[in-house]
Amino acid sequence: MLLAAIVCAIGVYGSSSIAAHAGLVDGRARKVWGVVGITAAGCTAWATHMIGLFAFQPGMEAGFDPTLMAVSLIAGTVGIGAGVWLGVGRHDRERRFVAGVVLGLGVTTLHYLGQASYVVTGYVVWDDVLVGGSIVVSLAMFGVATVASGDRRPPIRRLGAPLLLAAIAVLHFSGMAAATFVFDPRIELGPAILPARLVAPVVAGASAVLFVLAVLGLRFALAARAAARRDRERLRELASVAVEGLLLCDGELIATINQSLEELSGLPSAALSGRPMSVLLPGVNLVNLPERQELDAELVAANGQRVPVRVLRREVHFGRERQAVVAIRDQRERLSAEQRMRTLAFSDALTGLPNRARFGDLLAARAAACLSNGAQLAILLIDLDRFKFVNDTFGHAAGDALLRQVAQRLEASAGSRSVVARLGGDEFAVLAPDGVTEFDAERLAQAVVDSLSRPFTLQNNTVEIGASAGLAIAPNDGEQPEELLRNADLALYRAKLDGKGLARRFDPELQRQARERQQMEIDLAQALIRNEFEVHYQPLVDPRTLEVKAAEALVRWRHPGRGLVSPVDFITVAEETGLISGIGSWVLSRACQDAASWPSHMRIAVNLSPTQFRDPALIETIMGALSASGLPPQRLVLEITEGVLLLDEARTLTTLELLRAYGIGLAMDDFGTGYASLGYLRRFPFSKIKIDRSFVRDLPADRGCAAIFQAIVALAGALNMSITVEGVETVEQLNFAAEEGCDLVQGYYLSRPLPLAEFHLFLNRREAA
Repeated sequence: MLLAAIVCAIGVYGSSSIAAHAGLVDGRARKVWGVVGITAAGCTAWATHMIGLFAFQPGMEAGFDPTLMAVSLIAGTVGIGAGVWLGVGRHDRERRFVAGVVLGLGVTTLHYLGQASYVVTGYVVWDDVLVGGSIVVSLAMFGVATVASGDRRPPIRRLGAPLLLAAIAVLHFSGMAAATFVFDPRIELGPAILPARLVAPVVAGASAVLFVLAVLGLRFALAARAAARRDRERLRELASVAVEGLLLCDGELIATINQSLEELSGLPSAALSGRPMSVLLPGVNLVNLPERQELDAELVAANGQRVPVRVLRREVHFGRERQAVVAIRDQRERLSAEQRMRTLAFSDALTGLPNRARFGDLLAARAAACLSNGAQLAILLIDLDRFKFVNDTFGHAAGDALLRQVAQRLEASAGSRSVVARLGGDEFAVLAPDGVTEFDAERLAQAVVDSLSRPFTLQNNTVEIGASAGLAIAPNDGEQPEELLRNADLALYRAKLDGKGLARRFDPELQRQARERQQMEIDLAQALIRNEFEVHYQPLVDPRTLEVKAAEALVRWRHPGRGLVSPVDFITVAEETGLISGIGSWVLSRACQDAASWPSHMRIAVNLSPTQFRDPALIETIMGALSASGLPPQRLVLEITEGVLLLDEARTLTTLELLRAYGIGLAMDDFGTGYASLGYLRRFPFSKIKIDRSFVRDLPADRGCAAIFQAIVALAGALNMSITVEGVETVEQLNFAAEEGCDLVQGYYLSRPLPLAEFHLFLNRREAA
């Protein structure tokens, strides 16, 4: 029996070592060593059982049935192989327990078939209780042994082999104790029964093979340990240069830590070696820590400080053993950066005020609270009136300094209970305190406007900018944040239209106007596509001969629902939306095309908007219209308002000189209404001046208007420019213009703007007269 135990131990060690080696290689070698390991395990169980039978003394002649011996060996090996196949690579305990039971069934089958192969000159009486007990108990032990051998914790894993040996011992001795051999002289051993002296060499040979395999397994184990030591040394070398903290664990115990973790924790590796990981990372259970999945935790440093970290676990193999490497990343810098990012995300970098996103969040929270308790909520949108002037005059650095001063004044005038935010550019907002009354809200709006109307000091210069404000109060002016902002913006727009430097509260009429404007924008965008625009022509005549010398092209919009829409109602919208560029290009092309069929002495005047003039392709557009229509450039006059000249003067001058070089006439429209018109006449190459109707309306009775009119005519003569007078509505005005030597006049006295067909009839009547 001692020999059987030795053989069993040698076989279990050898087969386990071979199986472990199979797990470390790949490809065909893995399969070969796996089969060798399983076969060795089957032979171990068979040889142990056979040696145990040799030790039994039944008191009568005995022998072995070779067929049942072979069948028991094969059945045991197959059962063990099936159990190994079920349990290999599995960490869940239920699956490994089932695998152990299957393995135990193989060993149990081997045992009882092997015992059946033991034939005596008598018969066997079985104790069913002992047989059943031996099977149940041993199968449970086989299952527990397999679960233990797959456990991550080394102390439990080392119990696997002793439990397996114990299961085999329980099965063998219980099974032998369950059998009672009764001598019967009538029973004889058959010729096929082999005596023990013939079977023993076979068992001895199998045992010798198991010994060789055990030696081979020892060699594999020593090589694996050496490789594990080398791997561990390489890991330590790599860990020593890693920026992240690393610790190596045996089960729940710390084996070693790297230098980065020593610096992070303030503890040397020797102080932590052999101690539970929970000393360093309380609340982190290594067994339950998911592999390759980061977890937020806190590291307890030597000084007691808790450091926020992220923990990542990874299983590594050192030969046959598995150990856990835990990476620990210091999160203080990341968390600080995230806090800075949150601050930047919700604060204006220039003024330090809450930004648009933060103001939206605060407004939403306040609106919800006020809606629930029935209180009033007021918001104020502020826009600086002359901020662009400061940027253009003093530079962007001065503009930034001004915005910071504006922020300070807003906070002072709005009060500590209000929220002041910068929404972007020169636009600010104020969220009044909860429960504010309408009177207090309107007083706050006026106080804000008054505070920003006072002069600012920039670079030792006094600057006045002014501001406009729009006020909306919930729930009367809206309950939802988006509605309040939209209505406050409408009120701000009204304040700017009313002259700037004002505070206006939202009025439902503003909403109606906004809807109409929005609808007009939509209709304007479709008008070009639907060909709804028309060009009307107002004659320009010689005031002395009444001969038609030219015509001014004026756009009209024939709306399918509203009829003929006045330019006063849609030109401003077209300019603000940028649609004026498309409309102006169409008018230019159409006017050139129509004028090409007129008498050769007649010229066509077309207005250019500031938006058109900013188009880099302006020259190309004009020359394209002339080329397509065949109209000579000398017959085209472009009328330009002072708004065009306020743009980049150098670029404007270059463009005008190029147009003049092509032979195109240039007229300054609405002369006398701008503050710098005289300077423009000196710098830009105009060939004609149009006197604005505001100087004509009261002629000739108003002596002041007459004096200004005469001065402009004299100025044009000195500069060798022609004069066109617009707004002539009486015969007296016509005669006055003729007497002063004006070149052309236009107005309702002579003709209103006419559609093309009616303009042709007008020309025909003039020629006939």
